[in-house]
Amino acid sequence: MPRIHLGTYLASGKETSSAVQWALETGYQGFDSAQMYGNEKAVGSAILKYLSSKDNTSGLKREDIHYTSKLQDNSSYDAARKSIKQSVERCGLGYIDLFLLHSPHGGKTARLASWKAVEDAIADGEVKIGGVSNYGVKHLQELMSSEPRVLPAVNQIEVHPFNTRTEITSYCQEHDIVVEAYAPLVRAWRMKHPVIASLSHKYSCTPAQLLLRWSLQHGYVPLPKSVTKPRIVENGEISGFEIDADDMSQMDGLDEYLLTDWDPVDAD
Repeated sequence: MPRIHLGTYLASGKETSSAVQWALETGYQGFDSAQMYGNEKAVGSAILKYLSSKDNTSGLKREDIHYTSKLQDNSSYDAARKSIKQSVERCGLGYIDLFLLHSPHGGKTARLASWKAVEDAIADGEVKIGGVSNYGVKHLQELMSSEPRVLPAVNQIEVHPFNTRTEITSYCQEHDIVVEAYAPLVRAWRMKHPVIASLSHKYSCTPAQLLLRWSLQHGYVPLPKSVTKPRIVENGEISGFEIDADDMSQMDGLDEYLLTDWDPVDAD
């Protein structure tokens, strides 16, 4: 799995295609979409277009790309199974590398039925890896104790220094579940925070690069979203420095349970 993925939340049409093109040119190989975003076709088409173009100077192939999508609604097994097939068809990539249940909404019966649909999609070769998103510890425990044929490999949640979600991330890491961090840049709401500004100066990086580096050093896979080329390039250039332990602790201490979007981790 690539260490950083391009997030495509709220991106549509030509801006999606351009963002994917720029990301591929920059070296990104991971792309995060969802049924809810309405851009599965745009993301998949942009990937295929690049792979077959003269711009693909490094000779990337489909198997070098890591494409993610997500189930919009947990419901019955049949509905979820049909929905997954439709996602595979829409993206046009032949299969989906990572398919997630987008949230725990819908209740226990719907969650477990939808997970069974993911398991069968994996068995049928439509999906390579299964995971969840916005799952709290209780939802993960529910799934793990249901004796699934396939364990969740990923939990995609909002996590950044201003919402560290230590209980969930610790549980995931203890159970070998990769934490994917959405909104790793805090939607740019805290770029001028004194600690972020000071440490960015110290490490000669931008606030966005500092936030992404924090995520990587915690072992998370960040999903920065941007539709502008300079930002996409900037967000991919985060290997040239390392935040020291004391500064990581200082950033951890910024936690204020700041939410930039929904928060279903306590859903029934």
